[in-house]
Amino acid sequence: MAASALDALTEALRRLPGVGVKSAQRMAYYLLQHDRAGAERLARALQQAVATVRHCTRCHTFTEAEVCRTCLDAARDHRQLCVVETPADQAAIERSGSYHGLYFVLMGRLSPLDGIGVHDIGLVELLERASDGEVQELIVATNFTAEGEATAHAIAKALEGRTVSVTRLARGVPVGSELEYVDLGTIAHALSDRR
Repeated sequence: MAASALDALTEALRRLPGVGVKSAQRMAYYLLQHDRAGAERLARALQQAVATVRHCTRCHTFTEAEVCRTCLDAARDHRQLCVVETPADQAAIERSGSYHGLYFVLMGRLSPLDGIGVHDIGLVELLERASDGEVQELIVATNFTAEGEATAHAIAKALEGRTVSVTRLARGVPVGSELEYVDLGTIAHALSDRR
């Protein structure tokens, strides 16, 4: 028996991260009962994004052009290349206003348990980009999870013996936090990475 349109909408909404059955149903009911114009707008925006958004040929972030605006920006420092896991990580670094180099977005991280290896995250393309003669420093800004650490390690190992300097994003105690509430690993890394 085919699913109803409401069931299909609920199942589609469940594909979003962190959205379970109840939340998906709540969203579906809200859109259909209180905001049909918003539902149509959402549907059009999704269709347009799926049809026009692709990966930048240089850094792999999302863009509608062949090469993204960041990669084309002559004012950015082309000697620095910051490696991140996702476009969301890139956006977070951009919001800080403290980095003015270029990026390489892996679109994932190593996760052997999930079957994600070096060829699944664009490591080969990263090595080519890092060896273009222009990049002098590669800043590894993967997340501080087991998978992010494994990815950072694989990148550093792959670049050993090359002229590119490899640095890792520093870890430490978040601003405004109290030490008694910070996990022990963060405190240990903050002490060892102190300046």
